[in-house]
Amino acid sequence: MIQTCANIYLADQRGCTQMDWFRCFHTFNFGQYFNANRQPFGTIQVLNDNTLRGEHSIKMQVEKPTEVLIIPLVGGVEYRSTGSEKVFIAAGELLMASVTEGVEYEISNPYEKEDLVNYLEIWFKNDSLLLGDELLKMSFDLTHRNQLLPFFTHEKSILKHNLAILNKNYAFIGKYGGREEGNYDVKNESSGVLVFIIEGVFEVQNRLLHSRDCLTLEGVEAVEFEALSNDAIILFIETYL
Repeated sequence: MIQTCANIYLADQRGCTQMDWFRCFHTFNFGQYFNANRQPFGTIQVLNDNTLRGEHSIKMQVEKPTEVLIIPLVGGVEYRSTGSEKVFIAAGELLMASVTEGVEYEISNPYEKEDLVNYLEIWFKNDSLLLGDELLKMSFDLTHRNQLLPFFTHEKSILKHNLAILNKNYAFIGKYGGREEGNYDVKNESSGVLVFIIEGVFEVQNRLLHSRDCLTLEGVEAVEFEALSNDAIILFIETYL
């Protein structure tokens, strides 16, 4: 029997990097923030919740081959890596970028100075990544409520290209009404599952999670959840451990 292991990362206990024009909450260790209990989970190295002021940009650099996932939650951002054109990603869209070791990329807020944007920035370790600067953009429609919508899966990707990361991870997002229940079936017995609450309140595997709380699970075959508020949004990422 596989032993179940669960860890909760509460939103108000995350690390934080803050400037006048930028704020970044770190679910896992990042930059100058370190906590022995905040180690990467499987291939998921970074899970940052960022807010950026209008007319500002922030530059990031990866130290090893990485797949960068950008998910705008409020407003939209522009992405540009070294030598590439800017790509705009709005709320309801995502961008997956292949970034090789030492490459720098920039996230910009194209709106007026007082307009804030909020986006998730997730890094996946990918040692098999040979070529960088590949960008994949897609949209998702959360008006399709009370179901999990796939970002990418092993069997069938709604992305057009064959990123190596697609062979290692599954990701789904869903928007649920109050008291609506759901179930996520784990695809691979050697995988773990990360659950991130984007909005609202959920009960996940009998654990109460609020907005921006995170739960990681190992040794589970399925994850049961129930929305405890209206218009609650939940993100699942299954990753090899």
